[in-house]
Amino acid sequence: MVATPIGNLEDITYRAVRILGEVDQIACEDTRQTRKLLDRYGVSKPLVSYHEHNERTRSQELLRELTAGKNIALVSDAGTPLIADPGYRLVTEARGQGIPVVPIPGPSALVAALSVSGLPTDAVYFGGFLPAKTTQRKKLLEELKASPATLVFYEAPHRILETLEDIAGVLGSRPISLARELTKIHEELLHGTPLELRDMLAARAALKGEFTLMIGKGEPLPAEDIPLKLAVDRLVQAGVPRMDAMKTVARQRGLSKREVYQELNER
Repeated sequence: MVATPIGNLEDITYRAVRILGEVDQIACEDTRQTRKLLDRYGVSKPLVSYHEHNERTRSQELLRELTAGKNIALVSDAGTPLIADPGYRLVTEARGQGIPVVPIPGPSALVAALSVSGLPTDAVYFGGFLPAKTTQRKKLLEELKASPATLVFYEAPHRILETLEDIAGVLGSRPISLARELTKIHEELLHGTPLELRDMLAARAALKGEFTLMIGKGEPLPAEDIPLKLAVDRLVQAGVPRMDAMKTVARQRGLSKREVYQELNER
């Protein structure tokens, strides 16, 4: 798994260039995009396309090559493979067959954007791309309203205005950082409330480049104000068995375990 630049072609490690020059084959989203990088560093290797539309069939082809003893590098168009990019199926099936999978770390828009956001990074929730439909987007934001973490999403330029409006409607005036075109000529980092940023972007003639959207933490709700399901789910995510989590929440709220069970199943 070889991380590649998210914009500036100088942002690649010595190790990544060496590995790309040593493998038998390179699987990539867009062969034209990857060829630009390889040409920059004088690497000439066979390329094969691997993207969301052919992932199922191409994974099987690559697995056959791997079991035959070949070394294959997987790259995305930009950044670290599998971070909101194809590759999960291949990695899972390779590991299932005992084939070693090695990370070659490097650039990631997620980490780069967070490092300059000015928002807390002690706890971070990364949600990939937000749902395209407003109803589903608002539902997700509502579910994350009480999350004690900085929320991070990728967003397309043609949806960013609607998304900022939805964030304002659900999460209010939380601080927002928007990163666009990181490491490129027109790199930009914007800060403000959702509506301030929405108005700023709406005044532009055109919006280009994928956004990394970072939303500041909300004020934690008092324990009794946290929805029952969320309170139970948080304990389960922390490793507490579900039945024990229900008992704990029931005890905290002066309820019986039966009452908690019934309320959860009525929702």
